[in-house]
Amino acid sequence: MDRYVRVEQTRAEQSSITDNEVRIMAAGQVRNYITYATSLLTEKGHDAVTLKGMGRAINKTVTIAEIIKRRIPHLHQLTEIGSVNITDTWEPLEEGLNTLETTRHVSVISITLSKVQPDTSKAGYQQPLPEDQVKPLQEGPSRRTRAPSAAGPSTEG
Repeated sequence: MDRYVRVEQTRAEQSSITDNEVRIMAAGQVRNYITYATSLLTEKGHDAVTLKGMGRAINKTVTIAEIIKRRIPHLHQLTEIGSVNITDTWEPLEEGLNTLETTRHVSVISITLSKVQPDTSKAGYQQPLPEDQVKPLQEGPSRRTRAPSAAGPSTEG
């Protein structure tokens, strides 16, 4: 494929993103996604947030959902999985070669975390975690301090 260059696809057919939707990318930082999604649920007044990831970002999407569920109590989860076909077009760099089209099947996950109970008969529904597994968010900036050593200060000399 060193004789070809991939042609950028237009994003016209891509669906629009709603206010409470977070699209997770493989390159993004987990803490930024967590902060944004929790702010949608707590500060912006949304009853639900939908995390969407595809391909290599699926494991990160699941991790983010699990962390949020352990920080905000009473969140119901509805998970949907599927796949999409992505067609890439490759233009030749040399004369005499044909344009190529390749189709990839990419897995997709959509996790909706909701304060309001959705339809529990749907496949992929998970009830909220028990209270003892949820550690609520603390207000204000969190400061990490180092715990003092159990052995105390060093007395080498």
